[in-house]
Amino acid sequence: MANMTILEAAEHFGVSKEAIHNRVRRGSLSVEVVNGIKLVTIDASAPKKQQQVKRKATATTQVNNDKYYTLLEEQNTQLQAKVEKFEQEVSKLRDQKENMLIEERVKIEQIYRDKDEQLKSILHTLSSELMLKPPVVEKEEHLEAEIELEEPKKNSELISLKKYLKSQNISKKRSEKIKARFKKKAKNEKKIIVLSGKYYIDIIKYDYTDLIK
Repeated sequence: MANMTILEAAEHFGVSKEAIHNRVRRGSLSVEVVNGIKLVTIDASAPKKQQQVKRKATATTQVNNDKYYTLLEEQNTQLQAKVEKFEQEVSKLRDQKENMLIEERVKIEQIYRDKDEQLKSILHTLSSELMLKPPVVEKEEHLEAEIELEEPKKNSELISLKKYLKSQNISKKRSEKIKARFKKKAKNEKKIIVLSGKYYIDIIKYDYTDLIK
């Protein structure tokens, strides 16, 4: 048996001083006054219940913490394994993409080389044909060109309709109407001469009063 102050007893049991006073009042703890100091008589060999509970709780907490840390380590290991796997797959896909791009580039370059060879062959063939067969101008085309380039002689009785209308000071609007009449009658009127798409008149030989009015 041992005598302890209220404070020592509270620390011994791990409770408050008020709790010790309550036990004294209930009679669960005996008390005596020595030299004016209230001492609580307790069995020193008895287990400290609160400390046992505290140690048990601490041990339980430690076990739980160990389990938690172990779980975290396992999850971390699993995540690292997944990350490594993803990195390997990404690296593999990147290599496949680069290989595909290289293959496509080689194919495109080969296509352009083939096209160049075909073009060179065609140009060579055309060049050879042009050198062996110079272009021949048909007589009809040559004559037509000469007719188109032919202009009335200075001493000719013909005069272009445009020049004639200009010499007569005929307005532009009226000139357009006259030209439209000439165009409409050109096929059927012998007195309308057409050279190179231009209209000519012979004011000495023919009368154009019906067309120029």
